[in-house]
Amino acid sequence: MQVLLHTDPHVDGGQPMADHLSSVVKDALGRFGEQITRVEAHLADENSHAKSTPDEIQCTLEARLVGLEPVVVKDRAATAHQAITGATGKLKRAVATVLEKHDPRRNAAIPDAA
Repeated sequence: MQVLLHTDPHVDGGQPMADHLSSVVKDALGRFGEQITRVEAHLADENSHAKSTPDEIQCTLEARLVGLEPVVVKDRAATAHQAITGATGKLKRAVATVLEKHDPRRNAAIPDAA
């Protein structure tokens, strides 16, 4: 699974942040194996224009699933690490739900009980 990080100019997008993102995402989504080809993260400081309030970092995660539409989630937090953790939890649940709905075993024809 490939993990990519994109940031706006107001968020640290250095190698330590990329390593943290990759570690958190792979730990959370590793069980889905080859069903996820890529996860893209977009970190942005929502209040960069108004520094009178605490920073509010938004993390948008997009998971590319084999043969299915991408799954996108967002989370906001005071720090990038918190936003990544929150969004990863949401993404894990969303991917599980999508894959469950498309599981051929779940959608197999149920024989009539007549």
